[in-house]
Amino acid sequence: MTAPSPATATASATATDWAVVAGRLLTGLAEVSTDLAVLDGDGEWVVIVSFEGTVTLLRFETSGPLRDWWAAARAWVPPPRTAWSSSMTRAGYEAAVTAVRAEIAAGGVYQVNICRVLHAPAPEPPDLRALGAALARGNPAPYAAVVCAPSADVHVACASPELFLRRDRDIVDSGPIKGTAPTEHELHDKDRAENVMIVDLVRNDLGRVAATGSVTVPSLLRVESHPGLVHLVSTVRARLRPDVGWTELLAATFPPGSVTGAPKSSALELIARLEPVPRGVYCGAVGWVDASRRCATLAVAIRTYEWRDGRLLLGTGAGITWGSDPAREWEETELKVRRLLEVR
Repeated sequence: MTAPSPATATASATATDWAVVAGRLLTGLAEVSTDLAVLDGDGEWVVIVSFEGTVTLLRFETSGPLRDWWAAARAWVPPPRTAWSSSMTRAGYEAAVTAVRAEIAAGGVYQVNICRVLHAPAPEPPDLRALGAALARGNPAPYAAVVCAPSADVHVACASPELFLRRDRDIVDSGPIKGTAPTEHELHDKDRAENVMIVDLVRNDLGRVAATGSVTVPSLLRVESHPGLVHLVSTVRARLRPDVGWTELLAATFPPGSVTGAPKSSALELIARLEPVPRGVYCGAVGWVDASRRCATLAVAIRTYEWRDGRLLLGTGAGITWGSDPAREWEETELKVRRLLEVR
């Protein structure tokens, strides 16, 4: 994991800086940092880490209930479907799937997550309050988060169903998702095999910072229903060693295993070679850390909109194994964004 040189500064906050995480409205941006060490200190922090490792940490002064925050939002006006382009065409994506299968046949990898990024022109930042309200209505998610912080150049709306890390003092859980289909009956053996591969990867990642013998799998291959689809989800749990802080924990586990592949280092090399654009916040992490109480919830930033460089971005991807069919993997990437593009 790479990050900018650590820096912390008092924010020049404006009334337009706000965030919704864990069902709470945060206002009054007080501090912006890129130093993960602050998460081992005091205060409540919103955490945004891009897939490429750029860290943004935001401390807000005020936290309160949402009440009518979403109800008072304006209507979300999405870009028309014709305005969206993809970083990879269908032919290009299917060729990438074929290339991964060739690497698997050669013994270099077992599984690789290949993503593409949809983008639509947006010269001005989107109305994230309107988008957040539309997602809350049309695509509710257990790890939803919206961060609108122009002072820190952060504009993110996340409707993630996937837990990256949940921390309660020294106990850490991860909830990798692998296996997606319109219905439970359409899940394949390939989906189950893919999930088990990533569970092993997450066990290995957490094992780097866990007390010996403490890594367990409390739940394996459970089916979860989410708007428009189902996922296979597992839970991996560990007890951290006393010397492990947030810098060490993220160094061991980031980027999340479910959006990289196995072995992770080889998968990341293939991703860099096959994907034509950076993922940005998509497939990184979004969530909160209460440093004072030593607890946190970070989501894998899938089903995530980001506004950057005059464009609205929305990523989608699929896990590729030897059992992958290129056409079916493309259709999985379509399934994952279809509902998001239609929310109103």
